[in-house]
Amino acid sequence: MQKKYSDELDPVVKLKMKKNLVYVSIFSIVMIFAGFTSAYIVSMGDTFWVKYPLPVAFWISTSMIVLSSITYMIAVSYTHKQDFKKVKVFMIITFLLGIGFSFYQFKGYGQLFDQGAHFVEPILVTEGRYGDYFEIKAGDKFVGVDANNYTLDGKPMNAGQMKSLQDFVKPFEHIASQKGYSIKSLDPKYTLFYEGEPVSVKGDKLVTSSGKELKYVEMLRLQYLVWNIRDSRGDFFHRGTLGKDFKIYYKGKELTYKNRDLYYGKRKLSAPLQLKLNQANDTATSYLFIITFLHLLHILAALIYLFRMVLITFKSTLTADNQLSIRLGSIFWHFLGILWIYLLVFLLFIH
Repeated sequence: MQKKYSDELDPVVKLKMKKNLVYVSIFSIVMIFAGFTSAYIVSMGDTFWVKYPLPVAFWISTSMIVLSSITYMIAVSYTHKQDFKKVKVFMIITFLLGIGFSFYQFKGYGQLFDQGAHFVEPILVTEGRYGDYFEIKAGDKFVGVDANNYTLDGKPMNAGQMKSLQDFVKPFEHIASQKGYSIKSLDPKYTLFYEGEPVSVKGDKLVTSSGKELKYVEMLRLQYLVWNIRDSRGDFFHRGTLGKDFKIYYKGKELTYKNRDLYYGKRKLSAPLQLKLNQANDTATSYLFIITFLHLLHILAALIYLFRMVLITFKSTLTADNQLSIRLGSIFWHFLGILWIYLLVFLLFIH
């Protein structure tokens, strides 16, 4: 049988070659993330930037990757002692912790979605912004908006009031259609206003008090408004309270909010800056998703290698090559753990 070239290599040369391959891979990954984190910092310089706490799931995943590094080190130590049963146990634990890290990373993305943080999303609500075209009157009081809170008589609506409002607008959730629409009736507890005029149903169409029938463009605006009410969005795509749950910065300075206007320092945001903000996407969140998901892809690739190493430990003996593979795999796994901690600290203090 023909021997493989690698079988004829000196073990020291083989070790050096494989280590160099691992180090080249690590260097390449370092350069990729150095580029993204540098671009992150540069991008903050002349645009609006949203900052908010990192999801709790990211901290849980961090504890798991730290623990997995420890269990991997223990597994490697037992390879030196030729205790293959314990190598198997700790390699399995390492693999399961890696799975756990990935699970909580995805859970963290779910928590970000719940906060209103998406990969590509505007910072401000501009389409269907409450009060621009439509308003709603509950009984004899107009519904208002204060940041992300829908208010009644100047006070934030409670859960029951908000649910009632959402039920009122639900029939308009998919109302915009080039083919037209049909409305049977409106809840009498509420009155819909368009550009200051009350709207009623006449002949299954929405008509203002001056007799204007709402057409496709108006219905599209109403549909956007309904989506915002459904998702409890007021003036911002991020949920919660501005200044507490999330913050908006411009050139390193935090913006403040008052009476549905944003202020840069003590002055109301100028018209050019307001226009710029209206058109701005949440670049900070886009970077967060790119950086963390790119790291997660490397983890998933490393998990495939780890799974292979786990299968190897089920053999009755471990060859010198297999032991070498486990040790070299530990170098890359520890690197991914250190890289994640760096990214977490970077996002914690910069994001």
